[in-house]
Amino acid sequence: MINKRILGLVGLAARARKISFGADSVELQIKKRKVKLIIVAEDSSTRTKEKFIKLSEQFNIPIEIMGEIDELSKAIGKSNKAIIGIEDINLASEIQKINDGGEVIG
Repeated sequence: MINKRILGLVGLAARARKISFGADSVELQIKKRKVKLIIVAEDSSTRTKEKFIKLSEQFNIPIEIMGEIDELSKAIGKSNKAIIGIEDINLASEIQKINDGGEVIG
């Protein structure tokens, strides 16, 4: 189960058009150095997780493995999306802060 505040921030990023989603799209944006945080669903395939962990290490981008495909997809208004790339540095840092046990400012 993923924190509701994190889902809210992911939805906010989607409405602000500051996300990419789907493996190919996120990978392309990572290579363009636009992604600030990678979110991978816990129930995505092992191969997918390993691929994005390697990409996160290669491009020095933080990665969070959390939530389920259904939860993440619903937050962005899509279906069956296991990978989300957050492209806004402020939203990315807030999501990380909440996931690490911190609080949202404001």
